[in-house]
Amino acid sequence: MHILTARPLSVAASKPPLRLFLSLLLLLGSSWGVLADCSAARAAAPPAADDIAAATGEPVAAKEAEPPAEPLDGRAGRELLLRNFRPQPQLRVAETQVAIARFPVVDVHTHMFYRQRHNEQALEDFVALMDRNRIAVCASLDGQLGSQLEEHLDFLWEDYRNRFIVFANLDWMGDGDPDKPATWACNRPGWAERSAERLVEAAERGVSGLKIFKRFGLEYRDAEGKLLRIDDPRWDPIWEACGRTGLPVLIHTADPSAFFEPLGPENERWEELSRHPDWHFHGGDFPSRMELLEARNRVIARHPKTQFIGAHMANSAEDLRLVQKWLDDYPNLWVEPASRISELGRQPYTARDFLIRNADRVLFGTDGPWPETRVRLYWRFFETRDEYFPYAENEFPPQGFWRIYGVHLPDDVLRKIYHENAAKLIPGVAERLAAWREAKE
Repeated sequence: MHILTARPLSVAASKPPLRLFLSLLLLLGSSWGVLADCSAARAAAPPAADDIAAATGEPVAAKEAEPPAEPLDGRAGRELLLRNFRPQPQLRVAETQVAIARFPVVDVHTHMFYRQRHNEQALEDFVALMDRNRIAVCASLDGQLGSQLEEHLDFLWEDYRNRFIVFANLDWMGDGDPDKPATWACNRPGWAERSAERLVEAAERGVSGLKIFKRFGLEYRDAEGKLLRIDDPRWDPIWEACGRTGLPVLIHTADPSAFFEPLGPENERWEELSRHPDWHFHGGDFPSRMELLEARNRVIARHPKTQFIGAHMANSAEDLRLVQKWLDDYPNLWVEPASRISELGRQPYTARDFLIRNADRVLFGTDGPWPETRVRLYWRFFETRDEYFPYAENEFPPQGFWRIYGVHLPDDVLRKIYHENAAKLIPGVAERLAAWREAKE
């Protein structure tokens, strides 16, 4: 309108601009109608999820992703999910099937209650497996102080007293509310002293050691809700009682290195942790892995008269130089390889040198009872030079996506690891080994 009033135009001069102006008006009119129709339609339609979130501040459930049109199985040029990866090695190398251990074996790390729940048939089947594989004695680590310990001893010893020893466990929670740490037994005055007394009684009953689970340092909390410190002096009466009675402490502290790293594409145990997110200890109020291990080592140093067995190669099988330093620094530390031949077997030269050098400080353990296929893979790892074979019976490797190599240990080292060291260290083993040999003659 402002242009029209600026100055008058002649009729001849105004025709083209006027025609253009009318065309613009028609165009604007059509556009306005479209916009009005869209506004009406939008007003009638339900609000979009993003609009709701913006208006209310409340999160909106994401739409379910539509399933892929094709399975991600890697076939016919399709993409492949990691969980569907099943590579079949094309190597053609020597394979040694070891059906029985070369020498008698003492397995110092089994869970006869937590894996079998006092199933009589399962126990009989496992004893038969022990017989077939030359496993003379197993240590069950599942004797929680109290009624469970008594039930476990009765269950294993009724028919197989000479085949099993038992390690006690501490009852940290007692009758407390699992959701209220302030009510737990370990946070009551005098708990450590009472536990020490019960361990002495357990030793008199025939118990052979104390097992500490990884929840100590990663889950158990004080009355204020903070994680218990492994090296807290409050627990000293327990370690001292074990030293006085000769009970070794088999202690599981921390876990594999990858479990304490961020969960990203660089994490070599990503697939495993995706299946077991509760095994991931990165972030939150979790201590670092080295903080946990250093706290454990301070306990070992503070109690030189107590023998400690570092479960799972002292939980540093990825760094045997560090384990070597610990063995050099702490004469009362021993190690065992339960569930860690997966780590040892991917560094066969380093592992072989380590095992030979420390033959007097290594015990044998599996973390079983396992199926026979896995048990025999332990013999194959320790006794052969086989290359690139599985460390477990699972179709998909359960603890690291790789295969292992055998370390073909000399016979004198095998004897020490398989049974001689356990007979020297753990109460009740030597006489059971003698009984086993006598029964075989």
